Amino acid sequence: MTDKLDRLVAEARRAADKRAEGYRERALKLYPWICGRCAREFTTTNLRELTVHHRDHNHDNNPPDGSNWELLCLYCHDNEHQRQLEATQGQVAAKQPGKAATHSPFSGLGALLKKN
Repeated sequence: MTDKLDRLVAEARRAADKRAEGYRERALKLYPWICGRCAREFTTTNLRELTVHHRDHNHDNNPPDGSNWELLCLYCHDNEHQRQLEATQGQVAAKQPGKAATHSPFSGLGALLKKN
């Protein structure tokens, strides 16, 4: 029974150490627990709502000094990725311009109004 408990505790400690090596845990140690956009402050009770944003959008770029990271709340993080997505879509649309609109929805309105 004691051996099983010891193994369980050791495994839990190894898992915690491994998580601590991750970029999120490193970023939380480097930076104050404040959203970099809206300045919302976080505590241990709501820390799960604070995320690490990669400034260059490359999740493999994790320098030890944290220069590619920014702590953002869930809402600001979603907004940042939505802005990036819209910017990317805008660039694609700009490269392939579509045809100009030729439909005029009110072209026959004057004639319809004169009938009454």
